[in-house]
Amino acid sequence: MAQSSAEKTPSVYLYIPNIIGYFRIIINFIAFAVCYSNRTLFAILYFFSFFCDGLDGWFARRFNQASTFGAVLDMVTDRVSTACLLALLSQFYRPGLVFLILLGLDITSHWFQMYSSFLSGKTSHKDVKDTGYWLLKLYYGYRPFMAFCCVASEVLYIILFLFADEKSTSLLKVCRGMLKESPLIVFIFISTLIGWALKQVINVIQMKTAADACVVFDLKRGK
Repeated sequence: MAQSSAEKTPSVYLYIPNIIGYFRIIINFIAFAVCYSNRTLFAILYFFSFFCDGLDGWFARRFNQASTFGAVLDMVTDRVSTACLLALLSQFYRPGLVFLILLGLDITSHWFQMYSSFLSGKTSHKDVKDTGYWLLKLYYGYRPFMAFCCVASEVLYIILFLFADEKSTSLLKVCRGMLKESPLIVFIFISTLIGWALKQVINVIQMKTAADACVVFDLKRGK
């Protein structure tokens, strides 16, 4: 039995979605390596890596290759790449604290969710059937809505990165300037802003419900 388990272990690392995950890491390394010298290339590589995030999920479902390792790899890659982009934006814009707060909220919310899911014995952090918040259920239960929120947030950050100049830029000034651009850019900006706002609300709700789950676990353990 031990030999059989040892034989299966390497195969999980070679699952198609996990290989895509490794590829995403490499792409992100290249993207951030050129982020100062070639912003357009950075934006293309970063968004392609983000696109692959949805691709690995499709392969996992298509070939029945979902794994706990893959789920953790996927979330860590997402959180680190977004955190690095927010850190970059905090250097270009004022007030930069806005992006650092968003960075902290993103990591804290997902960490609480992962850990509370583990304590509750759930097989996935996306299992939120027992929550009382309809918005959180909609986010994890309806893939198009999740995709809209996630894509909107990342695209908004990429747009802000492309519009930033070499000096400290006023965030409000850039946002007001976008509203004076062509109707297409205004539509894209407002759409991404709506999706971004929804995702931040969901992050707060997720952090609160996950923290509550941790407290309930402590109370049960104390009895």
